[in-house]
Amino acid sequence: MPQAPNVDGVLITWGDRLFYPGNRIVKAKPQPQLGGGSPQLHAAAIRQRIEATVVRRAPQVMVKVNGGGRGMAAITAYFRYISKSGRLVIEDQRGESMRGKDSLRDLAEEWRLGGTLIPDEAAPTHRREAFNLTLSMPRGTAPQSVLQAAREFAQAELHEHKYVMVLHDHQAHPHVHLSVRAESTVGRRLSPRMADLYRWRDTFAAKLRGLGIEAEASRQATRGCSQNYEPLWRRKARKDGLLRDTRPTFKTGASAVATRADAAEAWSRLSRGLAMSSDPADQDLARSINQFVREMQADLRVKARAVAPQAVQRVGPADLERGR
Repeated sequence: MPQAPNVDGVLITWGDRLFYPGNRIVKAKPQPQLGGGSPQLHAAAIRQRIEATVVRRAPQVMVKVNGGGRGMAAITAYFRYISKSGRLVIEDQRGESMRGKDSLRDLAEEWRLGGTLIPDEAAPTHRREAFNLTLSMPRGTAPQSVLQAAREFAQAELHEHKYVMVLHDHQAHPHVHLSVRAESTVGRRLSPRMADLYRWRDTFAAKLRGLGIEAEASRQATRGCSQNYEPLWRRKARKDGLLRDTRPTFKTGASAVATRADAAEAWSRLSRGLAMSSDPADQDLARSINQFVREMQADLRVKARAVAPQAVQRVGPADLERGR
């Protein structure tokens, strides 16, 4: 008689690969272990993330770095932009609110002198003196909840830095613009890497969930997306009529294909492990994964054929049985 699988072990092994690739750790601030190190709680957290992705289809958070200022003139211009020239309320790292053009001038002087002097124009090194972030949720999310989650996110991730944030709720989806001074109050410089962005999305989603709002921070490959987003410079160049080439909206490169294959294998292993569980809830979750993967791969095939027929990745429902 075949031995019953260690379902929690399968969940931890393959769930981590699916939702926490590379453990998403950076040297400055490692991500805490799920469930405080308890395997049972860790596995329960993976089950929750699977259910949120394949059953509830929870909304995905967005945390994006939109460049940043290399001199005080550029930083001040961004303050004016996000506050609509002082008409919108700006909140700083102390939780203090300000509004108006005079407040913008005072804020700029505080940033200019609050640490290493930031000159008006970019220094010869061209290093960024501030980074501009956007934190957003889909249409229908309460704007004040997005602001509160962004506030808690900044307190957790950027507490050593000066930062300001402004809520924009007049567009299709509520979002918060956040500008953070690159140099911290103890002299360390912020230099966001991909691992930081992964962690920032996880943190923002967790803060939203803490407010009772469904939110997830899964990779594109995990949820069956492969959107090739344009960088800011391309969007600006297109707006100005200076962009001469086009960029596929669907990722077909070797790295993207490999990432999708890894995600497909992880889903397959999770499905098989849960299907062999004696718990009916686990078996139901396995069936939900199968349905999710069928829909995901059908959608990927349609998008891939629209870009390049030879780029279609042949991963489908049968792979769940083969264990690819």
